[in-house]
Amino acid sequence: MASQLGPRTNSTSSMDSQGQNTSLQRLHNVEKRVVRVLELAGGVMDELSNSTGPRVEVVNNHCREFMQSIKDIQVTLREEIKSACEYRPFEKCDYSSRITNEICCKKLEYIMEQLDNMKKSTEQYDGPV
Repeated sequence: MASQLGPRTNSTSSMDSQGQNTSLQRLHNVEKRVVRVLELAGGVMDELSNSTGPRVEVVNNHCREFMQSIKDIQVTLREEIKSACEYRPFEKCDYSSRITNEICCKKLEYIMEQLDNMKKSTEQYDGPV
């Protein structure tokens, strides 16, 4: 894959890419666990609707696995949210750059306005003499 895209010259972008890949892999695994949780819930529903009555052991096992999976999903999602919120700018997000640029433009406009006022003041004093 590196030969198609060319060599990477920046090791930081390589580490960011690896971090994104592992993050995406963890989120993909969470997605698989969510599907498994839904299957477990469906299994419990099937057992509860069984005409001969639910098998307590099966329901208990499904419920135990369900609860453990939910806990694992919560932990993984919390870790992913925390790692995404470490004040790293989001990819392709230019909000902070745009705001900084707008603030600089406003400051420049203010300075130009002040310079114009100073120029008018000096012209007034130079004119009547």
